[in-house]
Amino acid sequence: MQQGVISRDRIVRSAAKLFLTRSYNSVGIADLCTAADVRKGSFYHFFPSKADLAKAVIDLHAAEFERQFDEAESASSAERLYAVAGAVARVQGAFEAKFGRIVGCPFGNLAAELSTTDDDLRVHVAAVFERWEQRILAACRGASLRVEPETLARMILAQIQGMILLAKVRGLAADEIAANIRTLIRTSLKEPS
Repeated sequence: MQQGVISRDRIVRSAAKLFLTRSYNSVGIADLCTAADVRKGSFYHFFPSKADLAKAVIDLHAAEFERQFDEAESASSAERLYAVAGAVARVQGAFEAKFGRIVGCPFGNLAAELSTTDDDLRVHVAAVFERWEQRILAACRGASLRVEPETLARMILAQIQGMILLAKVRGLAADEIAANIRTLIRTSLKEPS
């Protein structure tokens, strides 16, 4: 049983890397099996389709980001907002260190690539974004803001995605992504911290 868990995890982690560095559509089942060092039978034992694997990859990345959100749960609302920028910086910084450049947001990449061709995956990614927006909104509601909490929550999420995309295409560093998110938060707070 333990070997099965290890094989499944290896497939998911290998797919996460390949989807980030190459793209979902450019990676075939054979590529995934080679990268994970498993046979096709093992792949299909765990995942009836590549789309099912993509959902597992989305869930893997979402769990890491949500773990980072959880670490700031006991902080003040403003500190929780800034923690969002810190979480993005840590995740993107880890990608930058591993791949030598910003490779994009796992969710943004998949959303851009598949949202018009795979409705089931679009819905799965949209649910992750919705959970994040709700968590950001909860922090916004507790802060003293210059804008409506719903507006700022959506702006932060959009700023994250936009800055990651710009960093990816312009070759910017992960620190620049976080700095821009922090600026948005600081200028939206009535009493910047």
